[in-house]
Amino acid sequence: MALLMEHQFKQLPADRQVETRPFLEAVSYLPPFFDCLGSTVFAPIKADIAGNITKIKAVYDSNPSRFKTLQQILEAEKEMYTAEWPRVGATLSLMWLKRGLRFIQILLQSLVDGEKDENNPNLIRVNITKAYEISLRKYHSWFVQKLFKAAMYAAPYKSDFLKALSKGREVKDEDCLDKVRQFLINFTATIDAIYEMYTKMNAELEYKA
Repeated sequence: MALLMEHQFKQLPADRQVETRPFLEAVSYLPPFFDCLGSTVFAPIKADIAGNITKIKAVYDSNPSRFKTLQQILEAEKEMYTAEWPRVGATLSLMWLKRGLRFIQILLQSLVDGEKDENNPNLIRVNITKAYEISLRKYHSWFVQKLFKAAMYAAPYKSDFLKALSKGREVKDEDCLDKVRQFLINFTATIDAIYEMYTKMNAELEYKA
């Protein structure tokens, strides 16, 4: 579980504000997660996540004291871009980034909840499908949806996936899943807080990519 546990997300404060710098540091280690899924079909999500992190970081680095939290970035860009907002800047990048993060979160949660195909219990196709359906499918064109359907059939075995998450180390599945549970606590809370912020600020967009 080294890939996730070495870079934990911070516990949120009482006001549920997400600090930009620690958030960017933690998410910067997540793109390799998609290598663990085996199929090159997941490469575009990996590239999107990495690209969106870079764009948000560029905005943060332009004025770290002004953009201490993600909410401060959205508020500043709303004022700056007026009619174009939220289709621009770090606001748009974070909108797509949170969807990729939600995909990871639902996939991992589904695994620790023990959801599986009873006929093929060592496949993670059920978990990947659930994650894609909930987090990304409605934002993707018909063509991209077809690509992902193909990727489901190339999904790795659960044991191979957990081994990849552990960077090739031999770890018992249950020990690995226990560490995933720990990782999910702050990770899920952070993603939930970002989604709540987008809803509250009316920054969510429904168009397809």
